[in-house]
Amino acid sequence: MLLGMPIASTMGLGDAPKKPMIAPFLLNRNGQAITLKKELAGKVTDDPRPLKAMADAAKAAGSPMTFAMTFPPGTHAMWLRYWLAAGGVHPGDAAGAGADISLITIPPPQMVANMKVGKMDGFCVGEPWNARAIADEIGYTAITTQGIWKDHPEKVCAFTEEFAAKNPKTVRAVLKALHEASVWLDKMENREEQAKIVSAATYINCPPETILGRLQGKYLMGDGRKLRDPHYMIFSDRNCNYPQPKYCKWWLTQLRRWGFTAGAPDYEAITRQVMRPDLYEEAMKEIGYVHGGLDEKPETFFDGQAFDPKKDLESYAASFAVKSLKA
Repeated sequence: MLLGMPIASTMGLGDAPKKPMIAPFLLNRNGQAITLKKELAGKVTDDPRPLKAMADAAKAAGSPMTFAMTFPPGTHAMWLRYWLAAGGVHPGDAAGAGADISLITIPPPQMVANMKVGKMDGFCVGEPWNARAIADEIGYTAITTQGIWKDHPEKVCAFTEEFAAKNPKTVRAVLKALHEASVWLDKMENREEQAKIVSAATYINCPPETILGRLQGKYLMGDGRKLRDPHYMIFSDRNCNYPQPKYCKWWLTQLRRWGFTAGAPDYEAITRQVMRPDLYEEAMKEIGYVHGGLDEKPETFFDGQAFDPKKDLESYAASFAVKSLKA
């Protein structure tokens, strides 16, 4: 699941019933991007500020610019919201109020098709759909998500709290298997085979060559920029899999910032409930794997803002110029 999903489920966001979930394993980091339509090439790159005047003009004309993500409290939504807001563009609250643009939900495989028929100006999604937009000559990569937050968390292995409590051996077995797969995935010599496997029609249904480049850190951005990014998608390296509590805390600050919660969430209690490093540590101990452990260091974002999980989280959520806090 996207990291935001077990958090949202546990909290019962979006009028959904509360279904407590746990996340004892981070599956990967990095590897998503924000794609803009090709007509914006040369006008907007990693700096979102030029979008502000465009968004204001489009809104005034009665046809707001449209951006897509995959799940309102998910990773793609938060990267897109953070990036737009850093440029002064208000993405609206959880219900869309106060927005300078239209923010819509689209399944990942449909992103490219919707941009192709002119239904959106940009989207945030995982690969290979950003690379596919370039291959189809309809869009370009404005910024990668690791360009917004280096080594950010992305997807997790999640269980319902009820299942995990009833099946502790199964949970540990799954985590051990995921560890073994993650180590294999992070060997660069395996990435070509990995791209071929997931390219199948039963999985991504996309040519392996479209998938492979960005798995190798080779980025053709589609607007003339090229880079070799050392912070491509990883699955095991750099203590990738440890379910750091600070990531849940950051997510909660953003859910608070954008009005998904009325009042301050219980940052500490929800984090303890969802993020379960104890289960990860137990499983890794059984196979003798030495991990990097707890990391409570501050995180720095592309706009210079720093998040310190040890400081007051409510103050951090309220510190942004563009926000939609609800009392």
